[in-house]
Amino acid sequence: MTADEPESSPAMTIELARFRVREGAEDRLVAERPEMVAALRRRFPGCLAAYLTRGDDGEWLDVILWRSRAEAEESAREVNSVPEVAAWFRHIAESGGLRHVEVVSAWTDSRPVE
Repeated sequence: MTADEPESSPAMTIELARFRVREGAEDRLVAERPEMVAALRRRFPGCLAAYLTRGDDGEWLDVILWRSRAEAEESAREVNSVPEVAAWFRHIAESGGLRHVEVVSAWTDSRPVE
C-alpha cells in the first residue's frame, strides 16, 4: 500500500448459528436473551447487532453482526467464558453449526417506522 492509498478497514462479518431448542425452553430462551446479549456486548464490543429468528420448521438462527471477522472468531473461541452466555446455551438441544460470512454490500433503512 502506498501513502496515497486509503487504509482498508476490516469487513463487517455476520455470524450465523443454527440450532434447535430444548422442548419447553423456548420462552426462557427468549426471556433470557436481552441479558445474554448485553453480557456478550460487554465482553466483545465488536458485536454490533443481534437477531434471533425462528423458522417454520422449528429451527432457530442466531444472526450476529460483528465489526470484523477477527472479533467474530475471537468471540466464537471464548464465548463460553461469559457466564450469561454459557447459561443461555443450556436451552439449546442441538447445534446446526456456526458460520461466518463477510459483508460485501449493505443497506440499512434508518427511517422511523410510521
